[in-house]
Amino acid sequence: MADNSFDIADFERRMDGALSSLGREFGGLRTGRASTALLEPLNVDAYGSKMPIDQVGTINIPEARLLTVQVWDKSMVAAVEKCIRESDLGLNPQTEGQLIRIVIPDLSEERRVEIKKIAAKYAEQARIAVRNVRRDGMDDLKKAERDGAMSQDDQRIWADELQEMTNKHVKKIDEALTQKEAEIMQV
Repeated sequence: MADNSFDIADFERRMDGALSSLGREFGGLRTGRASTALLEPLNVDAYGSKMPIDQVGTINIPEARLLTVQVWDKSMVAAVEKCIRESDLGLNPQTEGQLIRIVIPDLSEERRVEIKKIAAKYAEQARIAVRNVRRDGMDDLKKAERDGAMSQDDQRIWADELQEMTNKHVKKIDEALTQKEAEIMQV
């Protein structure tokens, strides 16, 4: 095998990160019951930058089909409400002072198809992230070969291994998407 001048473990760690990020995003696509994971991927325009929604308020589940966000700063209530309303989640927040109530509606067939499309979009973003990691690895390999730090044969061996790893991660993403789509379409 090739020498250890190329750190394949770092690229695998980055690809695994794309998979775990996809898992968190899929967690936000719950069907049926309310879940705090539904709002976690949302970022609010707060204090001149984007902040996760759980850093501007407390998310609670008082009932099976109800989420509440207790916003800590009164000036942020409108921004949090706008963030929820403009998300792809199809939710309609109602504000009462600093408390935002979000009723989770029953999912129609049409809404299930919309959520399925959102899941596909998240999966494609994960595939792109994995491919970007592969591209970075290939660039590093080509540079190492150009600089004379690696032979052409070693570069090919590592490139093949990197491609194999990419294929494995893309397959896992596809499997996760298939599983999530089945969960979404289940009535």
